[in-house]
Amino acid sequence: MKKHIFVFASVFVLLVGTGLVMGAHHVKTITGEGTCAKCGLGETASCQNAIQVKKDGKTVTYYMVANDVAKKFHGNVCQGSTKVKAKGTVAKEGGKMMLTASSIKKAE
Repeated sequence: MKKHIFVFASVFVLLVGTGLVMGAHHVKTITGEGTCAKCGLGETASCQNAIQVKKDGKTVTYYMVANDVAKKFHGNVCQGSTKVKAKGTVAKEGGKMMLTASSIKKAE
C-alpha cells in the first residue's frame, strides 16, 4: 500500500512540475507600449502596469501582476507611455491577459 502511494505521489509531482496538471504557463517576451492601466488607459481603479501589443490588427493588453519587478518599473510608465520589453509568464484570468514579469526594461 505504501508503495502505491509513493508511486502515485511521485507521478503527481512529476506532472505538476511539467505543468500537465495545473496548466502550463509559458515564459514569453512581450514588446509593446508600456503604460499605466489607471492613469494612461483609465481601465483600473489603482495604478497597474500594462503593455499594449498590436497583434493581427487588434490591440492586446497585458496587465502586469503586482510583484517587485513591476513595482520598481512603474515610475517609467505612470505619467506617460514608453516602448517596453518584458519577459515573464502569461495567463488568462477573468478574460484578461496577465503577465507576471521576471524582467522589464525600456525597449530600444
